[in-house]
Amino acid sequence: MKKIKVKDLEFSVSITADEIDKATQKVAEEINRDLKGKTPLFLVILNGAFMFAADLFKKINIECEVSFVKLSSYVGTKTTSTVRELIGLDEVLKDRYVVIVEDIIDTGITMENTIQKLKHLEAADVRIASLLFKPDAFQKDYPIDYIGMEIPNEFIIGYGLDYDGYARNLPDIYTLIK
Repeated sequence: MKKIKVKDLEFSVSITADEIDKATQKVAEEINRDLKGKTPLFLVILNGAFMFAADLFKKINIECEVSFVKLSSYVGTKTTSTVRELIGLDEVLKDRYVVIVEDIIDTGITMENTIQKLKHLEAADVRIASLLFKPDAFQKDYPIDYIGMEIPNEFIIGYGLDYDGYARNLPDIYTLIK
């Protein structure tokens, strides 16, 4: 499908499933190289990162653990600049290598909040793996260790990303038609 309608908005395909797979492979190879012998805890940010995480872990070949937290900072197509924790962290992080797995980093507000919390819990090392990064929207000053691809500052859906809870199941990523 080149164009789709979700609720009241129209979208066109911008990143294909094949391009997503190649970006995921790139991130996995970098993590496998950098964290060999470290036994990291991957902390997946729900809901959006679930598809990326599932595909990423099929390509991770180092010993690791996986856990999930649910955070929210969006309403509709806009960020609220307020991070709500809906499901919390249950693991002890002291002296652990932690890799936060995120679908997309745009303003960086959600990630900054998460990094601060993990450092407070005494993680030895905190790294970020994001499928997508919007450099033109980024407002913070921390490194993003693993980036699948950089994209323009546009509203997107599909492959875990949603519009009011819809379209997460699409294998491709679609951009809002203005």
